[in-house]
Amino acid sequence: MPRINSRFPSVGRLLIIQMLLATTGLAASTEQPAAAPKATPNPTEASRDWHSYSNTSEVRSTHLTLDLTVDFAKRVLRGTATHTFRRLAPTTQIVLDTRELVIEGTQVRGEGAWRDTQFHLDQPDAILGSALHITLPSDATQVRISYRTVPTASGLQWLRPEQTAGKKHPFLFSQSEAIHARSWIPLMDSPQVRIRYDATIHTPKKLLAVMSAENPQTLNAGGVYHFHMPQAVPSYLLALAVGDLRFGAISKRMGVYAEPGVLQAALAEFSDTERMIQAGEALYGPYRWGRYDLLILPPSFPFGGMENPRLSFITPTVLAGDKSLVSLIAHELAHSWSGNLVTNATWRDFWLNEGFTTYFERRIMERVYGKDQADMEAVLGYQSLQKELRELPPADTILKVDLKGRDPDDGFTDIPYEKGRLLLLWLEQQFSRPRFDAFLRNYFATHAFSSITTESFIADLSRELAKKPSSKVNMAQVKQWIYAPGLPSFAPEPHSRILSSLKTLIPAFAANTTDASALRAEHWSTHQWLYFLNNLPVGINRKQLAKLDAVYALSQRKNSEIAHSWFLLALAHDYKPALAGLPDYMLRIGRIKLIRPLYQSLMKHGRARQAHEIYAAARGGYHPMTRRAIEAVIDNKS
Repeated sequence: MPRINSRFPSVGRLLIIQMLLATTGLAASTEQPAAAPKATPNPTEASRDWHSYSNTSEVRSTHLTLDLTVDFAKRVLRGTATHTFRRLAPTTQIVLDTRELVIEGTQVRGEGAWRDTQFHLDQPDAILGSALHITLPSDATQVRISYRTVPTASGLQWLRPEQTAGKKHPFLFSQSEAIHARSWIPLMDSPQVRIRYDATIHTPKKLLAVMSAENPQTLNAGGVYHFHMPQAVPSYLLALAVGDLRFGAISKRMGVYAEPGVLQAALAEFSDTERMIQAGEALYGPYRWGRYDLLILPPSFPFGGMENPRLSFITPTVLAGDKSLVSLIAHELAHSWSGNLVTNATWRDFWLNEGFTTYFERRIMERVYGKDQADMEAVLGYQSLQKELRELPPADTILKVDLKGRDPDDGFTDIPYEKGRLLLLWLEQQFSRPRFDAFLRNYFATHAFSSITTESFIADLSRELAKKPSSKVNMAQVKQWIYAPGLPSFAPEPHSRILSSLKTLIPAFAANTTDASALRAEHWSTHQWLYFLNNLPVGINRKQLAKLDAVYALSQRKNSEIAHSWFLLALAHDYKPALAGLPDYMLRIGRIKLIRPLYQSLMKHGRARQAHEIYAAARGGYHPMTRRAIEAVIDNKS
């Protein structure tokens, strides 16, 4: 998943960060870490999932069968979820995670027929939802729950026809990460539990259903779709979408689902995806999921993308028309190895998913589009990280962040993505790229289809050092990266040949010694524009913005990322010609990364009334996660 680039208010208080793992006696470094961790972690505590009620030490779900009917009129899913499980210890119950589900009945089966069994729901927790306790007779090997969702389920968004591209049919999509799967399926909602699944989905007859599974490519006349997922996946990768969708192929194993009016643009924009798959395979081993397809969602999707296996969910805000934002596709594809194949065991280990994926994404981009492209994206990512490091509490800049008592969504900052990526880049530089690539290939092969902790990665790295000690790196430095706040003093800083050429232009333009037309920016890439706009000093004035606008028509740009940066500048300097388009942008787009900073800027620059007016108009089209993020801003909670 691309980062949200926002911080939700913490539900619980930040706890004291445990400083883990004593230093090992490996090769000394010429520069000692500023603050090496002291304590050794308890292995049980390191792997404990604080965000699930499930009794996974006693019983594990291994297979899920869904039979659900999609009711757009009532905005609910209703049907059954059947778990096949194995017992790990004597127990008289199975405990599943739920959030606002209406449980209508439970049954169990062993050798014979289905029979009713008792259940009860605990009182709900604001973050975790309610534990569902189901009595298990000694012979039971399956449990079936009859249930329905509620219209406000945090993991589902129901769109009216007018909120879609085609304006004719409703649309439904899920978003299960981090712990939202429990809002539409009763299950063991922990990344440590991997399940295979089958599903039957009943939809209105003119709509197509797709899932993170083997998918149909054409409409079913009866509106009944059957799905099979042969690989075991964690719960947050369960996904469903239903809408007026069509399919177009790009290669034998890759294609795009989208609304009819969007499909051709998406096929053109993402035509290089097969090349990306081949680049990923060349780097770190075979793609192991069969097909890799993309689903282009309506613009209310709260993220850039979601790496649901076999079918990444993608925001339409990356349809720039020039492939300038396709690094998002490289990111979601890279998750097919880092995240989907090798998964973080707890949400404290989220950097194992996202740091590895961001590193892998840039390697794919370098292979497909060249080093200059990858370098520009690395610099922009580094600048975003620096901003986060300035704004976040120090405890939240630790890679293995303490999220006990907090919503795991609080951890979706730039830290796991960009700080995690810098750690891997630093290791590449110390070991050499060939040796580090070999290490990563072995890492993905060894841990395939499993969920691991940060400490497992550290053990792997320690074994790699033991095989061939390095005078450039030791485990004390590695642990500083992981368990200490901020960046180590020896962290690498990315550089871009192309963006460096703008460093003299920015102050010259700001000082009025270089006119807008002299910038010669007619053919700048998206990345050059973002670097230029994001680094203009606060001292520029409206006349300078007007000159930029007159020469380069920035207020008419359709590129969502450039428009975002331009709107931020316009708000900071009250440049009204640009601000005329702001409400429409914020009404159309629900991607948190793009709109949350705009609401923040409206509040900061004395436009609270406008922020509330825009939100009142837009709220019905925003995803529940987006609403939470924006309400935290306009209600002065962040």
